[in-house]
Amino acid sequence: MRWLQNHPQFLELNYRIVFRILGLFNRWLVPGGFTEQIFARIELITKGPIFDCRMCGQCVLHDTGMTCPMTCPKNIRNGPCGGVLLNGNCEIIPEQSCIWVQAWERSARMAHYSEDIQQIRPPLNNQLQGTSAWINDLNRDIPLRPKGWDA
Repeated sequence: MRWLQNHPQFLELNYRIVFRILGLFNRWLVPGGFTEQIFARIELITKGPIFDCRMCGQCVLHDTGMTCPMTCPKNIRNGPCGGVLLNGNCEIIPEQSCIWVQAWERSARMAHYSEDIQQIRPPLNNQLQGTSAWINDLNRDIPLRPKGWDA
């Protein structure tokens, strides 16, 4: 699985293909109900082993070099905390590389989403925990941002 993470350009291509295919079926992919349960299960089975997915319902893998920011011990979604050790490892788990160092390096190898790592991501809407990120992403009317973020 580490090979996939270290080759984000392959995952990026798959992401773009799947997103376009699912877009064709968007009217049937609605939040809640049986369809979302199936998609959430598929995401857990596939993204869990590859990305250590935490099922936040607001996947930003394509923005972060196909590296899940929710695997950061501090759950930081917008770059390193400032506690990155000189060797690029995490200050909380010193034997682990900083998730954001990995994200930065991997995003540089992506053709279409490499610049997206510089975008500021909104805080998590915890009400979407456990839901399908694919369905949430395709249904733009779902409030992905917590109340007050856009005010």
